[in-house]
Amino acid sequence: MRKKNMLITAIGMGVTYLMKNKAARDKLKNAVQSFTQKKR
Repeated sequence: MRKKNMLITAIGMGVTYLMKNKAARDKLKNAVQSFTQKKR
């Protein structure tokens, strides 16, 4: 139970960071797009 709460907290903090930081959000978006294009 404790590990699950820590995981949820970490994900929440990451989402909050990405919402506030446009450069990090764009970098992550580009990384995901390039990863999905390589899969094809």
